[in-house]
Amino acid sequence: MDAKWSESIEKLVSYKDSILEAGGEARVEKQHSQSKLTARERMEALFDDDTFVEIDDMVTSSASDFGMDKKRKMGDGVITGYGKVHGRTVFASSQDFTINGGSLGKAHAMKICRAMDMAMDMKAPFISMNDSGGARIEEGIDSLAGYADIFYRNTMASGVIPQISVILGPCAGGACYSPAICDYIFMTESASQMYITGPQVVKSVTGEDITASDLGGASVHAAKSGVAHFVYENDLECLNGVRRLLGYLPDSNSEFPDNVPGNPVDNCEIIPEIVPSNPKAAYDVRDVINSFVDLGSFMEVQPDFAKNIVVGFARIDGDTIGIVANQSNCIAGSLEINSSDKGARFIRFCDCFNIPLLTLVDVPAFMPGSNQEHNGIIRHGAKLLYAFSEATVPKISIIMRKAYGGAYIAMNSKGLGADVVYAWPIAEIAVMGASGAVAIIGRKAIKDAEDPEAKKQELIDEYNDKFMNPYVAAKNGYVDEVILPEQTREKIVAALDMLRFKEKEIPNKKHGNIPL
Repeated sequence: MDAKWSESIEKLVSYKDSILEAGGEARVEKQHSQSKLTARERMEALFDDDTFVEIDDMVTSSASDFGMDKKRKMGDGVITGYGKVHGRTVFASSQDFTINGGSLGKAHAMKICRAMDMAMDMKAPFISMNDSGGARIEEGIDSLAGYADIFYRNTMASGVIPQISVILGPCAGGACYSPAICDYIFMTESASQMYITGPQVVKSVTGEDITASDLGGASVHAAKSGVAHFVYENDLECLNGVRRLLGYLPDSNSEFPDNVPGNPVDNCEIIPEIVPSNPKAAYDVRDVINSFVDLGSFMEVQPDFAKNIVVGFARIDGDTIGIVANQSNCIAGSLEINSSDKGARFIRFCDCFNIPLLTLVDVPAFMPGSNQEHNGIIRHGAKLLYAFSEATVPKISIIMRKAYGGAYIAMNSKGLGADVVYAWPIAEIAVMGASGAVAIIGRKAIKDAEDPEAKKQELIDEYNDKFMNPYVAAKNGYVDEVILPEQTREKIVAALDMLRFKEKEIPNKKHGNIPL
């Protein structure tokens, strides 16, 4: 080997070593002391072993103002590239807090945008790992323009490829809006923070003394704001969660999810033991779900937010389905503002990516009250109706117990385009419950009766006999079949098989105007 070869190789090795050093040993140790992996370790945890390929590793900021000429490092505080997850190509970016606090400047944003463009060109999922102090102030408007470039690509990719944002440290200010546009947000209990204005700004404006975690920690966004979809204890568990979710999803909107063989389960004979016939008695609808989906396959989305509705992915005979279910053990499964938003977003995601929808219905009403009305239950509830109506994927409904009024309509009724609607024998499909109905339509008869209580009970019994069953709906074609609980899984399997090649066109339009 001649001198030039030796010199060139030595220089390349020196460059590569410098890149691998990240922000230096002290900063890497500090990252570890906070129970956080480094940006490179996160990439290794996300991808299958020895499959990650880095791109643009030598890109460096050209900024020189405010001392940036002395702080520049190759890579510019973000690692980008691609690799395999479950053997399928995925693109990703991982911000490196050890280099300039992971702050975003022009070159940093350019690297992320290039990885996003490649993901779109290859029609492959994109994962962004966020751990950044925010916009790089030293680069001024170039930093803000970089965020805009990312937001635009997030929007263009929406509904085309799955986009998952993983918050593994601070994500503040305008940086929050890229995760917000993505399909799913993962956070860790140990280190994640998301907020538009930090604690210091909040205190200066409102006088409120609050910590970063109380303002925008994982528990806040999982249970109160609904911003976070999944929360895990630490980086490694979180990235394993991302890998699990990707297993349910296709690479793009032109694909279908892979079949992942598992252990089929059919314990539907225990459903009468799970679901009380008394419409006022509560139960956990997740027990119903787990009686017929493949063993251990149910992955709930936003489990701590709007608990009156349960949404998530599962498999039946290895095929992915999306499940939307009323949860009777939380406000009786009534629909309200947050559950409408939660359900609608999940439905639209499934429709984007060719995932059939199964709806389990046990709903008494839209939640009454001035608080709901004043905060826009009409507008928010309309999102749920819109999402089900717009969806063209296979749509199956099972009316388990209560299905009353407008809430019945909103939960994927035949009128909203459900392909197949089943009902169990205890199902009650009506405008409202018997007591409420009789109080309105039988008011005069009860008032004029010699024994008002006896008359009221007589009218309730009559109403129950005539309307509080699934057979009137079945006779009028609103229910396709009344089935025994133990038939539930086999009927779902048959319907999914029949609908496998469903094609339905929507009217030609730029896009609908969902009531946001």
